[in-house]
Amino acid sequence: MQHSIMAIVVCMTITPALAADFAACDPGGTQIEMTACAVDDLDVADRKLNETYKALMKKEAANKPFVEKLRAAQKAWVAFRDAELAAMFACDNADPDVCWGSMTSQCYSSYQAKMTRERTKRLAQFLEQGQPADECH
Repeated sequence: MQHSIMAIVVCMTITPALAADFAACDPGGTQIEMTACAVDDLDVADRKLNETYKALMKKEAANKPFVEKLRAAQKAWVAFRDAELAAMFACDNADPDVCWGSMTSQCYSSYQAKMTRERTKRLAQFLEQGQPADECH
């Protein structure tokens, strides 16, 4: 009996973001289902970013200074992305869900996906066109 009560308590305390991991995407569904869509979109954007970054690193492997600087730029971009999102959802209370409500996880994931797609686009330009400085010669 104690295990059943504990299981119910655990199920009741799952946050929407965590629950989205177990929900199927339905853009017109419940908040948890819409959050699942945003998380799915972010996963796709993140995979594409990683693929593009790896392809660029492979293409430019012989260009050691570029590879070193690109690694530093990517690390800085991740820090910028995280700081930008933290600023967007900042509030007096430490828990953004208290300030922004049940859509926090959905909106956060959507903005993160948008920023990720923008970064992927930039890396794809390097991949397709080379270093921008090449155009100056």
